[in-house]
Amino acid sequence: MPSLPLKFDCLRRRNIVKHLKLVRNKLQNLLCFVKMSVSEPELQPPPPPPFDPTLPSLPISYPIKTLKDLESRSYFNSFHYPFNKASVPLKSVLPNRRRLLVCHDMAGGYLDDKWVQGGTNSEAYGIWHWYLMDVFVYFSHTLVTLPPPCWTNTAHRHGVKVLGTFITEWDEGRVACNELLSTKESAHMYAERLAELAVALGFDGWLINMEVKLDPGQIPNLKEFVDHLTQTMHSSVPGSLVIWYDSVTIHGDLDWQDQLNDKNKPFFDICDGIFVNYTWKENYPRDSAAVAGDRNFDVYMGIDVFGRNTYGGGQWNTNDALDVIKKGETSAAIFAPAWNYETHQLPNFQTSQNRWWGLVEKSWGIVQNYPKDLPFYTNFDQGRGYHFSVDGAEISKDPWYNLSCQGFQPLLEFVDNSTLDSIQTLVDFNKASYSGGGNVTFKGTLEENAFFTRRLFHGELLLGDLPVNFTYSVKSEGDSQLGLSLQFSSTMNKSMSILLASQEIYQFSSKFSQVITTRPHEKPGNSPGWVIQEASIAMNGYTLTEIYAVCYRSKPEFNKPRPAHNPVKYFAVLGHITIKNSEKKSGFPPSSSWIVEAQFIKWASVSQGSKTLSVKLIWKLKDGTDTVFPNYNIYAKKLAKQVVSDQDGSQEDVPKYLGTAHVEAFYVSDLSVPCETSSLKIIVQVCAADGTCQKLDDSPTFSIDVEGQ
Repeated sequence: MPSLPLKFDCLRRRNIVKHLKLVRNKLQNLLCFVKMSVSEPELQPPPPPPFDPTLPSLPISYPIKTLKDLESRSYFNSFHYPFNKASVPLKSVLPNRRRLLVCHDMAGGYLDDKWVQGGTNSEAYGIWHWYLMDVFVYFSHTLVTLPPPCWTNTAHRHGVKVLGTFITEWDEGRVACNELLSTKESAHMYAERLAELAVALGFDGWLINMEVKLDPGQIPNLKEFVDHLTQTMHSSVPGSLVIWYDSVTIHGDLDWQDQLNDKNKPFFDICDGIFVNYTWKENYPRDSAAVAGDRNFDVYMGIDVFGRNTYGGGQWNTNDALDVIKKGETSAAIFAPAWNYETHQLPNFQTSQNRWWGLVEKSWGIVQNYPKDLPFYTNFDQGRGYHFSVDGAEISKDPWYNLSCQGFQPLLEFVDNSTLDSIQTLVDFNKASYSGGGNVTFKGTLEENAFFTRRLFHGELLLGDLPVNFTYSVKSEGDSQLGLSLQFSSTMNKSMSILLASQEIYQFSSKFSQVITTRPHEKPGNSPGWVIQEASIAMNGYTLTEIYAVCYRSKPEFNKPRPAHNPVKYFAVLGHITIKNSEKKSGFPPSSSWIVEAQFIKWASVSQGSKTLSVKLIWKLKDGTDTVFPNYNIYAKKLAKQVVSDQDGSQEDVPKYLGTAHVEAFYVSDLSVPCETSSLKIIVQVCAADGTCQKLDDSPTFSIDVEGQ
């Protein structure tokens, strides 16, 4: 028989166990209640597999992250590589004057611009003030930053060079430098890999930013790397550039100098220029120019638009730094011009962008002139919009973004107070477009006998023996009319101004040397309201220097009085301008001249018999000649099976616009195919440099039977 203390201990343990069971039961009941009260979370889909660049998918631009990938040339085995080739060649050379370099750094890069065939965000960032710059750098904090082709295409179109970025930073960058600079041979090999990428993708060189501390013993191989890259680029791409960033010094220290001096000049001496860090003082541009000697314009003094310790504070005072740089007789490098987009400057991006670049123009001036060559064509498209048109007909109402589609941009002067002008001038995405998604809209008031002019372009076009044809499209309201004023100069310092107008203008014709009455151009199939005007000019030996839009009013009809009130509302839209030699005829190879092939065909069932189709299309001329067409509009036409009078027939769908290609390839991704569709016809509409497009019925096609039909 147990003693009393032991018996008491047993009772206590039994009570504890009983209490714990009670607590357990209450907890179980509580858990059940919680499960009943809170719905079971939905099972999350598994994370997407890692990006495999060899597999078919919507083409994107992306950087190279490791030296191993750079050395192996694996990029060229990517499914995306052929789509990333720039298609617009660069015709201009770097002038011997002060220059403006623009370095685009925005949220790590590769945002909406990574979608090579275009995206759906019509509010994405873009640049359209190309006439103010000479060099564009695409920057990110990844080892090898390859510019998306949309930037290269539109920059080249406007005469601007494009550079990629090679950067090493932090501990990872130090490890990469140890490999890169291990031997002279490794330095040469990696330099050749970078040059090869620039040549293959069609851009013009590299910004080199070695933002790590190095051992002094590594500096000789670093110089070998920079020198060999520069020489290899020059031999492969005449006019190419390699720019050194002011970071590591000749002694291996990571010590930004903010000027050109003896600590960074040895790198400057073996490449095409230096991008000076942006925390310089007022005398540094002048001092740097003295050190550079006759290469003073190869010194690009940095300005951080965000204002991080930059001279003048950047932001809306960026022009203060530009003024000092200009006095110092060096070039300038603007870093992160997307500041106004990222910080949501008021009242909106379009207005703040025009205002900010307007300050740059007042300080630095216009550096690019166009038209320079024929044919010249612009639809004023900024590479984004809310609809898309071809030859005056709207073919899509979907928002879109594709900077490769950007046309030559007008040099519209920013007016801070639009009430100072009777007519407001703007690139408008909401109004109808003749081509693409933009136009130039003129709206306001204009008195009966008055006229209003607005600069569109500064030109450098020398005219020869043959007459030159001018064609432009206008959509207007009421008696609002729109013409073009052309300014010419000769080698004898003689100037002339010619007005192209749709009717004789007596009230202000004395303001021009000559008035040419345009003739309406008949083009069937245009959207109602567009009027195409044409005129031919012979000005042998003269140079076209400026193009202005001229707003005026038509003469009232006979015995039809004007409204009693003046001034009267004015509204007109300029859709496009084409300038080309009169003997140059637009011609397209017949559809039978093309080979169109399909690769990577993939069908997927969705629901109720409907499917999706993904396929890569490629095309080329049968005779093997290189194509000279800048872009291709891609459509899909769905053919549905039906029974007609007991006989099989097919019903054709209206062609659906899929996008625009700037290389001879296009990837159709997850195209919805209804269950009643028996086959698909993909149409490749060929477009010429003068803006004309082949008729859809005459365009090359490829037919695909629906799987299972």
